[in-house]
Amino acid sequence: MAEGLPRVRTRGVKAWLSIMNGCNNFCSYCIVPYVRGRERSRRPEEILREAEELVRGGCRDITLLGQNVNSYGRGLPETVDFADLLRAMNGIPGDFRIRFMTSHPKDATDKLFETMGSCEKCAGHLHLPVQSGSDRILRAMNRGYTARQYLDRAEAARRCVPGLVLTTDIIVGFPGETEEDFQATLDLVERVEYDSMFTFLYSRRPGTAAAALPETASRPELQDRFRRLVDRANAISARLHRAQEGKVLRVLIDGLAEGEYPLTSRTDGGRLVHLRGGEELVGSWARVRITGSNTFALFGERQEE
Repeated sequence: MAEGLPRVRTRGVKAWLSIMNGCNNFCSYCIVPYVRGRERSRRPEEILREAEELVRGGCRDITLLGQNVNSYGRGLPETVDFADLLRAMNGIPGDFRIRFMTSHPKDATDKLFETMGSCEKCAGHLHLPVQSGSDRILRAMNRGYTARQYLDRAEAARRCVPGLVLTTDIIVGFPGETEEDFQATLDLVERVEYDSMFTFLYSRRPGTAAAALPETASRPELQDRFRRLVDRANAISARLHRAQEGKVLRVLIDGLAEGEYPLTSRTDGGRLVHLRGGEELVGSWARVRITGSNTFALFGERQEE
């Protein structure tokens, strides 16, 4: 995005707020550091001022954006990190949620998780991309952590944030990936039990380090791995969603849909909940009893406050 330009926003329930630009990590498959440059954090007072304006304008769900939000603050004249920024935002008056993405596992600290758990406005959702469960592939990707270190971060986050919704990204078919490497990814998925996953077949990006690596699996083999991963992810998501049935949850009604359930809403953890009701409810909070679920969403009925 261009920096230093005035921001034009339309009024809405949800907003995305950039806190930094660029990236220093140089994952071998990613072109971002080459096209966006090195990390540059915005001053905290600018971010907080913009967040306050959003809340005053009726925004109830703010997502902080950065290629790696966990490294926010490096290079600023003041001593401030991402956890400090979250705590400062939590102090803004108003009834709203704070979300963020993306978190790099190697920079996800106990301080961050403790802050999430103690700040009532921080959503109970963490998107923590793992990309692979194979240490060999993680090294080739230049990710900076092992599978065991990643598992330690996931476990620490769940200890600090009860009921945490954990999501991830996984790349299938990175150059050099063997069936053994892929099985390590499946094993990690089974251990972590993600609420949902964003899965991708590796796509070569000219100009990246990985672009020069040779393919080691056929297209049918990669598609079979991808199918197996998606099937496993969907089974876990469906089971975790079934476990929500019967619970009463607080949701933000944030949009419209077609069909029997014309309203969409989100839980604190970011789970999608379909509801019945009129358009005038968009932008309001509601307590809902979860009456059904599928792989991708929950269904609920509004309860009296």
